[in-house]
Amino acid sequence: MRILAIEVENPGISSHEFTRLQKAEAKIVWRLYQEDFIREMYFRGDQTSAVLLLECSDIAEAQRKLAELPMVSEGLINFDLIPLVPYPGLSRLFSD
Repeated sequence: MRILAIEVENPGISSHEFTRLQKAEAKIVWRLYQEDFIREMYFRGDQTSAVLLLECSDIAEAQRKLAELPMVSEGLINFDLIPLVPYPGLSRLFSD
């Protein structure tokens, strides 16, 4: 299953807290990328929030794996998780 994960910063967190965890966060992100859990990663163009495309069995697995990130486990960020399914619209137009 593909899941779109959009980072949401929790309010009231200082930039120092993010800086303190950046290297540890990057190491876990790299591991999750190597495991094919994170398939694609981006930053939003209008703000500094990560957008991840995940490959996993379900939302529960996505939550468990993302909880390994130091910024998640320490309460700096969380993710909105959106399950994705294939678009069926074209088959409605072209199937007979």
